[in-house]
Amino acid sequence: MSVYFAGRGLACALGLDVAASVAALDGDAPVRMVDLDDFGRFPYRPIPFDMAAWYARARTLIERVVAEAGGNAVRHAPLLVASSSLDVGAAEANPADFIPDCTAFAQRIAEWLDWRGPVFAVATACTSSINAILAARDMIDAGSADDALVLGVELGNTFTLRGFAAMQLLAPSRAQPFGATRNGLVLGEAVAALRLSRTHSRWRLAGGANVVDGTDPAGASHEAVCAMAQRTLADAGVDAASVSLIKAQAAGSPGNDATEAHALRSVFGPDVAVTSFKHVMGHTLGASGAAELALLTASIEGGVLPRADYAFDDALGCALAEHLPRSRYVLVDILGFGGGHAAVLLQDCEAPDA
Repeated sequence: MSVYFAGRGLACALGLDVAASVAALDGDAPVRMVDLDDFGRFPYRPIPFDMAAWYARARTLIERVVAEAGGNAVRHAPLLVASSSLDVGAAEANPADFIPDCTAFAQRIAEWLDWRGPVFAVATACTSSINAILAARDMIDAGSADDALVLGVELGNTFTLRGFAAMQLLAPSRAQPFGATRNGLVLGEAVAALRLSRTHSRWRLAGGANVVDGTDPAGASHEAVCAMAQRTLADAGVDAASVSLIKAQAAGSPGNDATEAHALRSVFGPDVAVTSFKHVMGHTLGASGAAELALLTASIEGGVLPRADYAFDDALGCALAEHLPRSRYVLVDILGFGGGHAAVLLQDCEAPDA
């Protein structure tokens, strides 16, 4: 059974909806410098939308994004809430309002949305949204649902920033995916919604895979990246030569960028075009799979890709593409803590060779 992306919504550092985010790809998204006491001062990419109360801001953003994706029309369907930090920001702002239960935030969101279908919380670090998409696809494939809504939520808190700073993973100024002088990540906020359906539309979810290799709990594995790509291709029944664009993790980490680049080249060869969004929107952790997929599909439809104004590391062979290739199949991968290596393969049903 074929599963398609029937709707998308996004709020991120680039803008408060999909169209605004695509239009800002060549601009400069807001950056806020955050003081982390003894750790130092680091850049952060927030959503340009301010409200004093954490939950009120979260609710407003979530309702906007779900409406943009057309999610209100499928309130009977499964809702999968994907996040790595959940509502820890609310605990920092007002501990009295916080419920220390990993499913409580998903249930709170369901109440905000007046959701009538089953609700699931998915928390697998940075791969959360991709794994939620794969789970939603399986539900539709199995015939237990006609539609599903995946909601990626990653909103401001200092707990996450301090954790990354303690591991010395944050860049002091900017992220440079595959850059010659890359020196760390820049985190950011995002709320993204993807509506999956049996109904035919431009973007088909052709395949996907999740490979866990805990050899390095905070880093990527060459073997696991290769296995992730190969299993995704096998799941879709597509060969590597059919893929002409990859949306890579490429967060700006010195080690992980190199591991990912070399593994992807070993599977897809040197000619496949590669892009990344983390230098323009920040690394949005558990929301990144949904957020970057929403932005990628809209970017392709608009004929644009984000550009980078820094020098690339020639040793990686993965300079970010400036122009869109003609592509029927696009690979989207996300790598995460705990050894998660997850990907989906999209088929553009309106591509010239489709």
